[in-house]
Amino acid sequence: MSTTSEVKLERGLSLGQATAINMIDMVGIGPFVTMSIIVGLMHGPGSIFAWLLGALLAYMDGMVWSELGAKWPEAGGSYVFLRKIYGDMKLGKLMSFLFIWQTTIQAPLVIASGAIGFSKYFSYLIHLTDIQKKMVSGTLVILLVGLLYRNIKSIGKISVVLWIITGGTILWLIGSGFGHFNAHQAFNWHFEGFDGSLLLFAALGRSSLNAVYSYLGYYNVCHLGAEIKNPARNIPRAIIFSITGIAVLYLGMQTVILGVLPWETVAKSDFVASLYFETIYNSHLVGQIATFLILIIALASLFSAILGYSRIPYAAALNGDFFSIFARVHPKYKFPHISLLAIGGMGFIFSLLFRLGDVITAILMMRILIQFVSQSVGVIIWHYRKPQDERPFRMPLFPIPAILSILIWMFIFFSNDPKFIVGALAIIGSGLAAYFVRNSYEKA
Repeated sequence: MSTTSEVKLERGLSLGQATAINMIDMVGIGPFVTMSIIVGLMHGPGSIFAWLLGALLAYMDGMVWSELGAKWPEAGGSYVFLRKIYGDMKLGKLMSFLFIWQTTIQAPLVIASGAIGFSKYFSYLIHLTDIQKKMVSGTLVILLVGLLYRNIKSIGKISVVLWIITGGTILWLIGSGFGHFNAHQAFNWHFEGFDGSLLLFAALGRSSLNAVYSYLGYYNVCHLGAEIKNPARNIPRAIIFSITGIAVLYLGMQTVILGVLPWETVAKSDFVASLYFETIYNSHLVGQIATFLILIIALASLFSAILGYSRIPYAAALNGDFFSIFARVHPKYKFPHISLLAIGGMGFIFSLLFRLGDVITAILMMRILIQFVSQSVGVIIWHYRKPQDERPFRMPLFPIPAILSILIWMFIFFSNDPKFIVGALAIIGSGLAAYFVRNSYEKA
């Protein structure tokens, strides 16, 4: 096998392919399993505010990612950014190490959440026992690793096909509801069920976390920076295009479903979209067809997520901050095959061990401080410390997007269950301990 010193990654992804990879990562099974949670937490159509807050956060944080991705279009995304904006020595090394530390746990959890959600929705077609659901989720991860074991240009083409299916399915969902739409039901925003503003804000924070989970993926092109054509222009465009497209689809989907189904029904359903189609067409067969398409969407999202995450250990290994074997590039297909197999293998194991609800919350809480908040703080520091640096993309109205991103992320973080806050801080603490132990060992 060849190392990266001999074989390099190939810049083979066009703007359209990069945008498609982002968008299929963003959709996935997320909105189809979180919508009922969000509607239940917000007691009805007021849940639209969670989706709007999620979209605002994606835009604001997307500006941070766009600026960093255009400046440093390399494999690894946040790993590279945190080293650059905090400096290659001391703090930069610490921040990038903490990111890799949490990614080794968080990335397989993301893969597991998608696979578990897939198996849960699959049970609408065929009743599955708990063991059978685990078999389905594990098999899906193995299948996707096999699909990704190929050249990046082939992956780009597959991504476009998967996006056509994804976008077409959601447009079918939105269009199908027009003839059955009840505007009063869809826009009946009320918050009488909350005994005070603090409870309302807590519900908004928890529901927004689930909405944000459904938007995640707008930054995936940054993990693939070394494989994007004309990255200084195409990375920011792919981020903004994908957020805009997905926000429109999510808001339309939420509105039309609540205009057809009572919110109480939506909140209690494990198969919201399937029930929606079955109700409109008065046909269980149509519900099954829709479910099959949703499963393809879930597959597409995992395809994109595993692709992006596989580049992070590769980038760290390339820089000497992770095991050197992860820096190997396939001699023929030019992709980091060891990293792909390792990330996929951990995702397979996690998909057999965890439950969906806890996984969704843990994923975001783990990432908020080290990845999202640290990047936004870092980009502000970078602007003021090195104003002369060339920036191929400058966020509009700097530093407002970065500040808003920090505020919204912190609101979501501190409005959630204390056990997840403690868990996230514990992972950071363990990472700090591992970093200083590693440094002491190297100096000895």
